[in-house]
Order: sequence, then structure tokens, then C-alpha cells
Amino acid sequence: MDEVEVVVAHNERATLRVGEVFLKVDADQRRTDVEVEAMTMAPVPTPRVLWRKPPVLALAALPGSALGRLGEPSTASSAAWTAAGAAVRLLHDATPPPRSGPSLEEKAAGLERECTWLLDNDVLPADLVRRNRRVAEAALRPWTPMFAHGDLQVAHVFVDGDEVTGVVDWSEAGRGDGLYDIASLTLGHPEHLGDVLIGYGADVDHDVIRAWWSLRSLTAIRWLVEHGFDPSAPGCEIDVLRSQR
Repeated sequence: MDEVEVVVAHNERATLRVGEVFLKVDADQRRTDVEVEAMTMAPVPTPRVLWRKPPVLALAALPGSALGRLGEPSTASSAAWTAAGAAVRLLHDATPPPRSGPSLEEKAAGLERECTWLLDNDVLPADLVRRNRRVAEAALRPWTPMFAHGDLQVAHVFVDGDEVTGVVDWSEAGRGDGLYDIASLTLGHPEHLGDVLIGYGADVDHDVIRAWWSLRSLTAIRWLVEHGFDPSAPGCEIDVLRSQR
């Protein structure tokens, strides 16, 4: 009998693994609708949908392993990171889904709200918050909407050797800024940004990537704390903020 592995669990959703099947339980079926539609449209490998019975979505496991984990050194090769960059470019060049991701105004409002919370609650030193907020403002510029994954964490890209075998967790997919995807993928792994951009094959403003690193980290901390995660763990969001200049 296969054991049940809890991959992630909090009060919004949970993912379980039983053998070669992942069971995603989500109280908000709109997120599941977005995920299934995006996987259908995406031009990159995605998990196969086995069945869906709300609130559960069953997906087949992908071969290989995650490209990396936030807070841990990646053991994947430079070629694997380059392949991930090429997959991201393929996604961004595709016809985007109808759903729009967060707008520029929503991102700006979220940054304002979360920085205020961090300062009011003495979560981080004021100079750290203010310095990263200045860095983050470079991301708040008009962008050309494209097919964006929306939550392209390094753990969401699976590789086998030097090949990408699939991308998971599409519930935030929609029309968005492609540079946010690149920044999410390389968050905490800046040493692989060059590899990713070789595969991506386009000129990218590094200051905007750095800005998204700051903005994503600043706006994630409250959610992480409230859902039982530790953004102060080595190599995670708070360390990312400290590394920004």
C-alpha cells in the first residue's frame, strides 16, 4: 500500500501524493478552473489530469525532480536551468489565456499594503523594507501581457537530467508580466539567472528582475507567516531582501 505524503497543506488548499498520483484539494474551485484551462493551453509539458471531482483534482506525477528548492542549493545542471529558460520563453510566446493576472495598479497597491504591515508590526528593520521598496518600484512599469505562469517557483519546474519534464501549479496563470515569471524562477538562485536567460534568448532588464525579487519577497512575508511557513529560513525571502542593494 502506498503511503500518503503531504506535499503542502494550509487552510486554503492541500496537495497530497499517493504513489504516482497527486491529489490537490482546493476550497476555491475557481483556482482549479484556471489551473486546468492553463494546463490545456500551455505549450510546455504539464501533469496529466486523471480525474476531477470537486474539491479534488487528481494529477499524474511528472518524471524527474524539481529544479530546486528555495533556501537550498540547486543540484540541477546549468543545462537544466537553461532548458527551463527555453520552456519559459516557449510559454511567453504562446497565445495567452483569457484570464488577466494582477494589474500594475493591484501590484502597486499590494506593495504599499504589505510594506505598511511590515513596518507597523516591526517584522523587519525599517531600512531593509524601505531599501527594498525602492528597488521594487522598478517592476511597477507598463508591461506587455503574455502567457504567464504567475507562480513559477523553482520547485514548480521538473527536470530529468538536462531536460524539462513538466511544470506544475498553474492556478495563478493568466496574462501577466513575463519578467515576473523569470524572477520567480530565480528567486534565491541568482547564480542561475544567466543560465535561464541563455535559454530564454531575449534581452532582459536585470534591474526589473531584481525589482520583482524584492517585490515578491516583500509581499509574500505576511501570507507565509500566517500560513505556517518561515520566510526567515536560510536562503528564503528575508535573506533575499538582505542581499538586495
